[in-house]
Amino acid sequence: MRHGGQILVDQLVRQGVRRVFSVPGESFLAALDGLHDADIQNIVCRHEGGAAMMAEATGKLTGRPGVAFVTRGPGASNASSGVHVAKQDSTPMILFVGQIARDHRDREAFQEVDYRAVFGTVAKWASEIDQVERIPEYVSRAFHISTSGRPGPVVLALPEDMLSSSAEVPDLPAPAPVPPGVSAAEAAAVAKALAKAERPLVIAGGSRWNAGAAADLARFAESWGLPVAVPFRRQDHMDNRHPNYAGDLGVGMNPKLGKRLQDADLILVLGARIGDNLTRGYELMHPADPGKTIVHVYPDASELGRVFRPDLGIVADAAEMTAALADTPAPRRWDDWAKAARAEYEAWQQPKETPGAVRMEQVIRWLSDNLPDDAVLTNGAGNYAAFLHRYFRYKGYGTQLAPTSGSMGYGFPAAIAAKLENPGRTVVCLAGDGCFQMTLNEMSTAAQYGAAVITIVANNGQYGTIRMHQERNFPGRVSGTQLANPDYAALARAYGGHGETVERTEDFPAAYERARASGLPAVIELRLDPEALSTSLTLSETRAIGLKGA
Repeated sequence: MRHGGQILVDQLVRQGVRRVFSVPGESFLAALDGLHDADIQNIVCRHEGGAAMMAEATGKLTGRPGVAFVTRGPGASNASSGVHVAKQDSTPMILFVGQIARDHRDREAFQEVDYRAVFGTVAKWASEIDQVERIPEYVSRAFHISTSGRPGPVVLALPEDMLSSSAEVPDLPAPAPVPPGVSAAEAAAVAKALAKAERPLVIAGGSRWNAGAAADLARFAESWGLPVAVPFRRQDHMDNRHPNYAGDLGVGMNPKLGKRLQDADLILVLGARIGDNLTRGYELMHPADPGKTIVHVYPDASELGRVFRPDLGIVADAAEMTAALADTPAPRRWDDWAKAARAEYEAWQQPKETPGAVRMEQVIRWLSDNLPDDAVLTNGAGNYAAFLHRYFRYKGYGTQLAPTSGSMGYGFPAAIAAKLENPGRTVVCLAGDGCFQMTLNEMSTAAQYGAAVITIVANNGQYGTIRMHQERNFPGRVSGTQLANPDYAALARAYGGHGETVERTEDFPAAYERARASGLPAVIELRLDPEALSTSLTLSETRAIGLKGA
């Protein structure tokens, strides 16, 4: 006989879970008791949003569901931000939520929430375990759903009386979902479609990827002479130094790459969804008239034809298709087309000088040139991230952790998760002053568990992205976008970490080396000129555009 918390934890052990992220609550005390003697590390976080984002980042890094535990009501509400990231980023993740006792249901009891209703449109599956004997069944199903087809988050509610009751029940082994394979006929069909194209463009993305697939993608692109682009924040799917890499299609994309997408007569989409970010709000390609042949390879049939109708849609694992194509003799080559795309990428990478004594473009280029090839870079959302997208070259798979959902506050908890998962690798978080303040309380978590991440805070005293849109639409009418900020370096030291403040670009390398050598969670604050609003336009230039439009 075991209580429900012990049964639950024993299932997690069976699933190969090595670490969970949590904020404790009285609604799942039995689960905390089950974790007490388990060979599973429980990372105690400071906010449920941070815990959920750490779990999501773990899912991104490993391809296995990241796991978080939160309490009912406000705890689950706080964690929903991380669930939303997992949904839009197609990341395997499981959120366990404490729930009120079963006999109190439907009375609006203290912190009562209907989790099926609340998470029904955000999670891939949301349910509640009513019988302690069925815990193994539900957990097995949760892991299967989270990892099969298009990966995503699962939410399971745990009534506290169910969790504390006991039962004698056998454990279930971990599920082994088999992704759809690739037949010779399917690979031949893709090759045949490509052979007819004059201006093909490969777009490789999605979450079902790995280092082997990245290597196969490079072989495929090189042997066929194809340009390869990636979707928003999937830049680590191919070594950016490769001559066939053409850049990323997303927020702040190279306009010339966007034009190349528009001009392509065929796109081969491997593992990615085709949506608004990739098509610049459907301006470059419209679902009603894309103006090109679409070959779409995706592991979930429900995604094919969901927005864009494919001329050839194949339900298959993109990594397997990429490997098959890499081993297929190239029917033709498009070297000139690929070289032109690469030249445009190289030109886009040349730094455009921004105002101020600290220039983000130079900081990012220094990081790109000096960090180890396997360094993990994380970020949340904000105009500061555009500098990272434009000027940093990702060298290997698993080195970029960023939310395709555009969630602020993600970078710092993701960095902590990455450092715990890979303690020997360099982990650097890029954050804006607005972005960092959403989750900087997790500095306490980093210090408690020895996650020596280096956080670079781009401080320009404003919500820069919103200010940019504000100046374009309501020029000169600043409202709700200004920030009062702490001394970030002093704040890091208050948490027992290392703090640096950089006020000149040339001082950054030495500050970074001191932060790295400290072996502590470190913060490097960059004091930026508010005029340096984006990679392409200053604040004054943006306002002038708004005034002209008005």
